[in-house]
Amino acid sequence: MRTLCASTLIGEFFVIGFAGLVAMKGDLSQAVVWTVCGTGMLLSVLLCGMLSRPGAVQIGWALQIGLVLSGLVVPMMFFLGAVFAGLWWCSVHYGRRIDDIKARWAAAQSEAPAEA
Repeated sequence: MRTLCASTLIGEFFVIGFAGLVAMKGDLSQAVVWTVCGTGMLLSVLLCGMLSRPGAVQIGWALQIGLVLSGLVVPMMFFLGAVFAGLWWCSVHYGRRIDDIKARWAAAQSEAPAEA
């Protein structure tokens, strides 16, 4: 799960940065734009390292909600936020399934007699 979720978060890092560039063309000050975008970018990178800790997936969902809500400033982010929320769901859902399959395979391999 960690690999899939981390890949999604790194993609979000770049999307948040590019959305910040677009948001600067509006009437918001650069300080506000880069404070909000910088926090989101930092959170996405830090979450990559925290994915094995409890609560990291829930913080990731909060980031997804923030990404969708950023569409209030940059309308295209409604669409991109929804796409990344879908990718996050897929990463969590299928990542857990892959982890379960790997664990069952490893258990089966450890129980199998060693062939000489």
